Amino acid sequence: MVKTDQPFKVSVPKDKCSQQGEEIFIVNYKGEERHIRAHDYHEIYAIPNLYEYLFYDNYKCCSPDVICSLLDKTVTKSGSDTSDLTVLDVGAGNGMVGEKLNEIGVNTVLGIDIIQEAAEAAERDRPGIYEDYYIEDLTQLPQSVCQEIENHNPNCMTIVAALGFDDIPPLAFANAFNMISSPGWIAFNIKDEFCSSKDCTGFSKLIDNMTKSSILDVKVKERYQHRLCQDGTPLNYFAIVGQKKEDLTEKMLSSFS
Repeated sequence: MVKTDQPFKVSVPKDKCSQQGEEIFIVNYKGEERHIRAHDYHEIYAIPNLYEYLFYDNYKCCSPDVICSLLDKTVTKSGSDTSDLTVLDVGAGNGMVGEKLNEIGVNTVLGIDIIQEAAEAAERDRPGIYEDYYIEDLTQLPQSVCQEIENHNPNCMTIVAALGFDDIPPLAFANAFNMISSPGWIAFNIKDEFCSSKDCTGFSKLIDNMTKSSILDVKVKERYQHRLCQDGTPLNYFAIVGQKKEDLTEKMLSSFS
């Protein structure tokens, strides 16, 4: 996936971080030394192959493979075909999930991310993966963009490794969810602690409400190792694949506004 002769060099501080997202990398690129946090995506995406090197080579992230494989198996088991999916890939980043969706037979993938550098990285590293790529904030999505996305008739949404931090809040998830047709497929992952009673992000409540009200029919929920932290601590997530039955109500949406 990543070339061995990288145009950058990476080192880490002696005191390795055990808190996800707070890891610090010292990156030397084009003669300039930068100290970059793990969630400083705009800086990471600007350097070719750095994202893959940090998270997939070094910290063994497997989530794009896990989520897309489960989606493929679940859709096929239902009697449908992945070639019939039009996927809205939320938090699309540099296109790694979009690439995996293409590999499992999805023909039409739309990307959306809030970071301009993400779209530039996707076009630079994986041109042609997305039919359209939107740079938008899903909590403040213009009606014209919402309509444009809905005109594609997306019947599947993927969100990989972006929920529960400052990247995609519950309202963004909910707004994207409502752009997917019913019935439709939803495939995402979320850190295990964000599905517990200790959750402070709002996702545990949202997912519980969606499943209890039959808005989302969960077909698969599996706990797995998403990646390693900088000090080697395993970071465990839940992979969830289900069928959307109907839109979230205005009352549910207002609780996250």
